[in-house]
Amino acid sequence: MRIINSRKRPTSIIILLFISFLIPITNSCSKKDGILNELNTDMETDNNSSTCANPVDYVFNERNGLVSVEFEEAEFSGDWAIKSDGNSFSGKGYMVWQGTQHLHEPGNGVATFKLKIKNSGTYQFVWKSAVKTGTNGSDHNDTWLRFADAANFFAKNGNSIVYPKDSGKTPNPEGATKDGWFKVYRSGSDLDFKWNSLTYDNYGHTIFVNFENPGTYTMEVSARSSGHGIDRFVLFNDSLTLAEATESVEFSAISCN
Repeated sequence: MRIINSRKRPTSIIILLFISFLIPITNSCSKKDGILNELNTDMETDNNSSTCANPVDYVFNERNGLVSVEFEEAEFSGDWAIKSDGNSFSGKGYMVWQGTQHLHEPGNGVATFKLKIKNSGTYQFVWKSAVKTGTNGSDHNDTWLRFADAANFFAKNGNSIVYPKDSGKTPNPEGATKDGWFKVYRSGSDLDFKWNSLTYDNYGHTIFVNFENPGTYTMEVSARSSGHGIDRFVLFNDSLTLAEATESVEFSAISCN
């Protein structure tokens, strides 16, 4: 019996040692799995608009120098209406102001878009819009636009650079501008949706925004002309062409504020 007992003891010690070795490995694996799950959850939250119950909390994330947004993805008040006539818009429809015109007073029916910029620098702005009232492409073709917290909000045509009035910078464009807002219009006699955004009457200047540092910025839109329908907008840096930015089918991921 002494011999039998002497053989059993080493076997039990080996089993105990093996179990004690296995426990830390199991704990280590479960901790790693937990970390990976947290990372995956964060990624899903960052790219899933369904986590935001209210459009007022939407943050549109710039990726590879592009911000691309359906215009209706915001909180609208006043006489903004969503429409879906025709087949030249994308998404659920387009937004159009149906109230009183505010040709000289920006700040009415304001909608805001929060943009998260990772790649700082200068971005061109352009929206896809249409004239939905009347038959003259020069009427009902504009809306107010402002980037109040960007380092620089300006418009350019060749060597000519202008800034909105009351921004503390000059020169200012001809035509309506006030309190840091540009009147942004589409040119031409055609009425249907197209990518075209200019300021400065009779001397169209392209719109630009400079985001000096990475961060979240606010784009504001204010009603001006009734019957101006807006479908989409993009901001893009010099790593992309206008065609690449506007033809992209990839929309900015939405995270929650």
